[in-house]
Amino acid sequence: MSDAIFSIFSTLSEMFNYAFLVRAFIVGALVSICAALLGASLVLKRYSMIGDGLSHVGFGALAIATACNAAPLSVSIPIVVAAAFLLLHLGEKRLIKGDAAIALISTSSLAIGVVIISQTTGMNTDVCNYLFGSILAMNKTDVYLSVVLSIVMLVLFVVFYHKLFALTFDETFAKATGLKTGLYNTLIAFLTAIIIVLGMRMMGAMLISALIIFPALTSMRLFKKFKSVSVCSVCVSIFCFFVGVVVSYIYATPTGASIVLLNICAFILFWLINTILTKRIAPVKKLGAAALICAALFSACGNAKEQRASVSPSAKSNAAGTLSVDEPETPFMDLSQTAEEPVSKEPQGAIVDIKEKMFLAQTNDVYLNTEDYLGKTIRLEGLFKREQSEYGNYCFVLRYGPGCCGSDGNAGFEVAWDPRDQTPTEYPDIDNWVEATGVLKTYEEDGYPYLYISLSSLNVLEKRGAEFVTQ
Repeated sequence: MSDAIFSIFSTLSEMFNYAFLVRAFIVGALVSICAALLGASLVLKRYSMIGDGLSHVGFGALAIATACNAAPLSVSIPIVVAAAFLLLHLGEKRLIKGDAAIALISTSSLAIGVVIISQTTGMNTDVCNYLFGSILAMNKTDVYLSVVLSIVMLVLFVVFYHKLFALTFDETFAKATGLKTGLYNTLIAFLTAIIIVLGMRMMGAMLISALIIFPALTSMRLFKKFKSVSVCSVCVSIFCFFVGVVVSYIYATPTGASIVLLNICAFILFWLINTILTKRIAPVKKLGAAALICAALFSACGNAKEQRASVSPSAKSNAAGTLSVDEPETPFMDLSQTAEEPVSKEPQGAIVDIKEKMFLAQTNDVYLNTEDYLGKTIRLEGLFKREQSEYGNYCFVLRYGPGCCGSDGNAGFEVAWDPRDQTPTEYPDIDNWVEATGVLKTYEEDGYPYLYISLSSLNVLEKRGAEFVTQ
């Protein structure tokens, strides 16, 4: 038991060393709370599928933002809010029945998004992050906006709790008592739209509705009062999010899907407990049965972890040995014309080690939050690749990873020796496993900024790591 507790704390300590995981925990916890509170009202009002419909609208908005090179959240929020009001209007006027209106708007938005993306950027990894979730790939602007909007949602829910309660259980009676049902239905639609947009980063457009529906349905297995359901939904949602992220970190599984699977396990567990309670079994037996169920779940997770640890990770190579077509061509700039200061071979300050564990997430964080890393010394291992074109030579240190449509992606950095350096600047042969160390810098080419590592060392290693990484 003590070893297991020590292992858990060790894993958590390791995870909190990553800044992007800390941001993910903060944003994810707030979004989970908001989704759980709102989910109780939506499930009881039978508006559960509105989340699924609005998530497709969010994907269409993302496509527009990507095509216009605009901030995704700033474009998605007003579009999804407008779609929520449209759905509410169609339902009130009885122009189109609720389920048909949701299907109409969601499929139309999805089709528009696919057409726009196919004609602009193509189905790249960034788009897939919004389809299936990637809470680890968030820049600081997304984090700040998500935190502010989540707090606003929580304040609105607390202030109008009694109004939303009355509206949820008997809208006709609430209207007869003078409650402005139209106004509070609009508030629900607004809050739903906001949580859909915020949750798309965590769960993806395809899975966000699960974050709203599952905690409420799970809590309703054991509790019947609105307040009890709401409180229990929040607890279940936070627990499943937290454990889902930890499971994703340990077993290299997709974060959003891991959270949904934990919600499914929680639903089954609550259903079994409810079944036991309704059969009027003796209290001791009830507690014993519940304890056995929990022990079985934890035992299954522990066995899976041991089996995974006993299998050494296998490296998977890309047969073509070339860069993914989704990667922008980034030719070397003429570094000799950029500055006059002497070249320093010593690492500048603390070294940012990009390790095999969370390799994709770490490299994504560098690209998303470049200002935090510029001028710092970066060290990473990977395959050495070289590309030549009419514009110049390209050298990269990278590892392969899952792309949008299979194992066709990669992550890493362009590397270059500074031509002012008087030491030899030969590059190794391609496909050598190397350790690159250097200062992260940027340059502009054709009006676009590019990152590269200005090398202080580039060493060929005999021991190779995993050429294919999943997180």
